[in-house]
Amino acid sequence: MAEIQLGAVEARFADMIWEKEPVTSTELTKLAAAELAWKRTTMHTVLRRLCDKGLFQNNGGVVTSLISRQEFYARHSKKYVDETFAGSLPAFLAAFTSEKKLTTEEIAEIRALIDKAGE
Repeated sequence: MAEIQLGAVEARFADMIWEKEPVTSTELTKLAAAELAWKRTTMHTVLRRLCDKGLFQNNGGVVTSLISRQEFYARHSKKYVDETFAGSLPAFLAAFTSEKKLTTEEIAEIRALIDKAGE
């Protein structure tokens, strides 16, 4: 599947859709007006772009995702680690934690993820 690139505003709008889906285009128009100060035409233009990119579908005025939020961000995270750290997750974590001290809860979550991935 081709990579889907989103700008900051498109990503924010996509997050709104993922949070509310299934959502009617009427409700999206109201949400976009309230949260992004968009007019109806702007919302429809951006929604059409996101549908054309294969992220969402608009059937009969009801918008649903074709790719989950988790899958979308997982793909982008993997691509970032591949391109920036030659695919090395340990190198990524070393860089990430060099600037940020992890909480006990974060360490436990990471350990649980590693254990699950190793199964």
